[in-house]
Amino acid sequence: MQAITATGIYKRFGSEEVLSGVDLTLQPGEILGILGPSGAGKTTLVKCLLGTLGLDGGTILIEKTPMPNLRMMDRIGYMAQQDALYEDLTGLQNLIFYARLKGMDKRAAVAQAHALMKLVELDKDENKKVVNYSGGMKRRLSLTAALIGDPDVIVLDEPTVGIDPLLRELFWTEFDRLKALGRAIIVTTHVMDEAEKCDRLILIRGGSIIENGSPEALKAKTEKGTLEAAFIESARRSGKGGDAA
Repeated sequence: MQAITATGIYKRFGSEEVLSGVDLTLQPGEILGILGPSGAGKTTLVKCLLGTLGLDGGTILIEKTPMPNLRMMDRIGYMAQQDALYEDLTGLQNLIFYARLKGMDKRAAVAQAHALMKLVELDKDENKKVVNYSGGMKRRLSLTAALIGDPDVIVLDEPTVGIDPLLRELFWTEFDRLKALGRAIIVTTHVMDEAEKCDRLILIRGGSIIENGSPEALKAKTEKGTLEAAFIESARRSGKGGDAA
């Protein structure tokens, strides 16, 4: 069963077409990278998949359920580019709050919150208010918030922007662990070396998918054998010189 099947997604903001007939699939146990420059339409695509933005055309199924669907949202983990945290609460309180929103009982919520804080090395700071967290600490907490409730589908919108290499490595170790457990993961990025870590890549520019395949397959199509070359050559072939919102 496909974790996500999206067909013919169109999205407009006013007269501007931001997504132009995007097709996308995601399998359980797969990390799908959505690679493109800022403004290419990555975040709009993610929000459409989650059902937080309405479509102007196309269909989206998550585990065979048409989106948007509020019940399905409890089975999806989402990490936005901007940290969606309550700064007047502690890190632990934030996670417990999100767990309770997903319907977990208090004991299970507290237990998982403690475990996730330890996983991202925030256990010594779990009783510190988030307003006193550094930027990197907030990104770690945002990741754990996306993992609350053991979601089947995890959507991470540029999760490693602005964090140091050691923290990036910690994040990817966790992504690989979740993949091994059969979770379906989407990671948007504009960083080439990070895209190399994905099982499959969708290259997006100007609101359209210009290439789809494994990093190795995409690199093999170019003389230089790099993802950067694959992106540039695909953009030239497609004629997509502009970017969407």
